[in-house]
Amino acid sequence: MLTLATLTLTPGPDTVAQALTWLEQVAWGRHWPQRTVFALQLCLDEALTNTVMHGFANAAIPSPRIALSLHADNQVLALDITDNGPAFDPTRRQPADLATSLDKATPGGHGIRLMQHYLHDFQYTNANGENHVRMVVLLNPQKP
Repeated sequence: MLTLATLTLTPGPDTVAQALTWLEQVAWGRHWPQRTVFALQLCLDEALTNTVMHGFANAAIPSPRIALSLHADNQVLALDITDNGPAFDPTRRQPADLATSLDKATPGGHGIRLMQHYLHDFQYTNANGENHVRMVVLLNPQKP
């Protein structure tokens, strides 16, 4: 796979917005299908929001860092997210149960379900004190 772009961020209030702008600029320049871009944006937003809000919020990390790397071949796009926050494997989490009505619905816990739906593949590893999430989408997904 060819590396198309990289971005390094310090976790903070603007992290997600910066990452989404970066992804949009790369996608726009490459003329990717809107359906593919939407899926990757949604999953990146979910993953980074949770990383910043839960991974780094209460952790005393001397030099907090998030690195993004976007790779592609003719069929897939792979977005790698690497961070040095506390270990957390999102691939081992089960999505929250769906509510049977709006009155019983509670916010949160559904990001994993979104990722499972939109991603072609979703991987996690932890090595050398770093979390590594790979999110893979099909470059030209079939319409339902």
